[in-house]
Amino acid sequence: MRIAVQAEVFDPGAELTRFATGRTDLGAVVTFHGVVRDLTGDLTGMLIEHYPGMTENALNKVAQEATDRWDLADVLIIHRHGTMAPGDVIMMVATASAHRNAAFEAADYLMDYLKSRAPFWKKERRGDQTDWVASKAEDEAALDRW
Repeated sequence: MRIAVQAEVFDPGAELTRFATGRTDLGAVVTFHGVVRDLTGDLTGMLIEHYPGMTENALNKVAQEATDRWDLADVLIIHRHGTMAPGDVIMMVATASAHRNAAFEAADYLMDYLKSRAPFWKKERRGDQTDWVASKAEDEAALDRW
């Protein structure tokens, strides 16, 4: 299991290769990476903040919960902080298991957690305006299903 909270840009393809290469015990590897999106056409940047230590502890805890619940062979969570532009990769989740259903469900669970409960705070910048991103009811509802 590897958890990384970092400012540095990363390559999801290279991370996937590092995560899964040489493993003969895996029947499935599921990955997801999130990207800064600009739905309105005027987003100039996004700032993601976190509390060092607290964030890593929370991500380690939820990754261990997923590992225990779905009998995962491995978990990878990478989440960036700092300022990003539209199109930049924000985060990546990878889960590995002997069985595909476990890998898919665990990845989905981790994504729901990251979207609604992980201790990150996002602020969008549009020109000279900045606004904190509010949590959405549908994100909370998605996590409730677990």
